[in-house]
Amino acid sequence: MAVPVIDFSKLNGEERAKTMAQIANGCEEWGFFQLINHGISEELLERVKKVCSEFYKLEREESFNNSTSVKIMNEISENKSNGGKLEHVDWEDVITLLDDNEWPQNPQQFRETMAEYRSELKKLAEKLMEVMDENLGLAKGFIKKALNDGEGDNAFFGTKVSHYPPCPYPELVNGLRAHTDAGGVILLFQDDKVGGLQMLKDGEWLDVQPVPNAIVINTGDQIEVLSNGRYKSCWHRVLVSTEGNRRSIASFYNPSLKATICPAPELLAEKENNQQQVDEIYYPKFVFGDYMDVYAKLKFQPKEPRFQAVVKAT
Repeated sequence: MAVPVIDFSKLNGEERAKTMAQIANGCEEWGFFQLINHGISEELLERVKKVCSEFYKLEREESFNNSTSVKIMNEISENKSNGGKLEHVDWEDVITLLDDNEWPQNPQQFRETMAEYRSELKKLAEKLMEVMDENLGLAKGFIKKALNDGEGDNAFFGTKVSHYPPCPYPELVNGLRAHTDAGGVILLFQDDKVGGLQMLKDGEWLDVQPVPNAIVINTGDQIEVLSNGRYKSCWHRVLVSTEGNRRSIASFYNPSLKATICPAPELLAEKENNQQQVDEIYYPKFVFGDYMDVYAKLKFQPKEPRFQAVVKAT
């Protein structure tokens, strides 16, 4: 099995219906799929690769080599102790870019390039959400409006620039532990040479194969709730290797912290009419900020209790 690769440009042609069905399958059966011909220029993507790799070399590599993760690995090596996989450590260097936080100054073109990239990714996310609306039988703009807490531009849009350097003990640590994403739509520009990203499908961990200049899409917990379980947030993780420095740039189109999230009324009615689905997860109504308080404590644990915990916390 391979994670679906979908040509997004065919939405505008004779193969629109087929492409819509492919995206529906990606959301319903996988929770992960890859978009090619998505409208973001290869020239911009090449600049993104360049500035992010240069940024790590200039600003982050030395500090990562002195990080807690590296110190823990060195201590294990010196003591020759191995208690199995470390469950509280990720082999990841990360910074987050928001519109209102301080961005790196080096390399010189980093800020300009990443601002342009983030603008293009946000537009792609909004196009994709319209496709989801249509596939779910919802009014155009429903998901965007829900994540923005009504009209306007209130959604949280963040970009996480990560690197996973070579690890001398890949059997002891993951690059990033298995989890589902808390938010809405996640758009990942992953390394096209160094793999490591895996998703869980039908009890089996599958590689999310590197595809040059593709954007990997996965749906978060809030899309699962809004779709009343039609679309599932998917467990995924990042493995490390002894070779290569894996670059990963993930953008998150998440709800406003004040947004109230609950299943679309049309989809609630649909499920009530289907008695075969009565035993599936009950999705409550909650404020996203309250959910994030719970998620921060339970990120790496099963997701169903998170939905229950957020109700008890409100």
